[in-house]
Amino acid sequence: MPMDKIFFHIDVNSAFLSWTATKRIKDGDPRDLRLVPAVIGGDRDKRHGIVLAKSIPAKAYGIETAEPIASALRKCPGLIVAPPDFNLYSSMSHAMFDYLYSLTPDIEPASVDEGYLYYTPIAHLYESPQAAADTIRQEIRTRFGFTVNVGISDCKVLAKMASDFTKPDKTHTLFSYEIQNKMWPLPVGNLFLCGRSATATLHKLGIITIGDLAQTDLEILTSNLKSHGRTLWEFANGIDSSEIVTEFPDAKGIGNSTTVEHDVTTEEEASAILYSLCESVSNRMHHHEVKASLVTVEIKYATFKSCSRQQSLPSPVETAKALHEASVTLFRELWNGEPIRLLGVRVTKLLNRDDPVQLSIFDCDYPSLQESESPGFDETRSLKLENALRDIRGRFGNDSVSKGYIKKK
Repeated sequence: MPMDKIFFHIDVNSAFLSWTATKRIKDGDPRDLRLVPAVIGGDRDKRHGIVLAKSIPAKAYGIETAEPIASALRKCPGLIVAPPDFNLYSSMSHAMFDYLYSLTPDIEPASVDEGYLYYTPIAHLYESPQAAADTIRQEIRTRFGFTVNVGISDCKVLAKMASDFTKPDKTHTLFSYEIQNKMWPLPVGNLFLCGRSATATLHKLGIITIGDLAQTDLEILTSNLKSHGRTLWEFANGIDSSEIVTEFPDAKGIGNSTTVEHDVTTEEEASAILYSLCESVSNRMHHHEVKASLVTVEIKYATFKSCSRQQSLPSPVETAKALHEASVTLFRELWNGEPIRLLGVRVTKLLNRDDPVQLSIFDCDYPSLQESESPGFDETRSLKLENALRDIRGRFGNDSVSKGYIKKK
């Protein structure tokens, strides 16, 4: 059936674990962490921290994202626990999105490991949407060594839902005319943005499947879930008029947010999610050649209560590292300890990258490179390093150079 608009949602399969596995294999490790019980996050010896990502074999043991490492090890004593490597994840994310941008400018990064692609303008280049999606999957697997799912639909929310069907390395369609057969039989908790609290409320109303939700009187939903009830009802019926966001009108602000699959209950997990968001925002800032002077962090709790806090920066920044440091500081001041359903990061007071700015006193008051821990000075060094890495990778390939660090004793 012809469609006026077709969207892809491209999602890396278990990104943190997959990217770590890819790097280890490249470095000579005979084990593929994706094929054995393995997780990313925490410290195995100290039995400290939480699970940030898990393999499919680890999931078979009942291990869940955000679960304490100690609990995961009790379920699977032979579990492999690998530490997160955010520099690696940043590199992998940049590589993937650089490839997607080579296909079309109509790309909307949603986080460090997922994004939307507007297929319609490039449809003439491919035999079909499925053929194009298969090409993208195969090219990413061949170039970078990790896999993605691609969801195809005539609206963004259904493309997002489709990409979450059977994994890994699959192409799925979920067009509006397919939702009754493919989506309505699914548990209501599988619907995008339907978290644990909303699922519990819907179950009390006798709403078990997405189809039940789609056919429920809208007034009943809004009386129990307010405006969120309307959103869920619209998604269940395949109603979503949002477009691909590639430009930012008047450069007023750039932001990203994510609704988590499971309630966030620890600062460690929140920090990892905030890094992913900051990386996405930093990518967009780099694309639009801007820097920011104001960072805002938003929290939405499982109760749907929302709050936010902002912070002016001593000097304009654009690197993920600087944004993450500011975001974590804001998060610590803002979080009341309740379970979190959504986190967001937004930057405003944008300036063109080349605009002159007044330096903070911290940018020039430290004579030694090794002794300086100034946020402004560090941002300058980080920006120069990132630009140098982009230039080298552009000439010689993504694997030609990588970041390193010196561990302080």
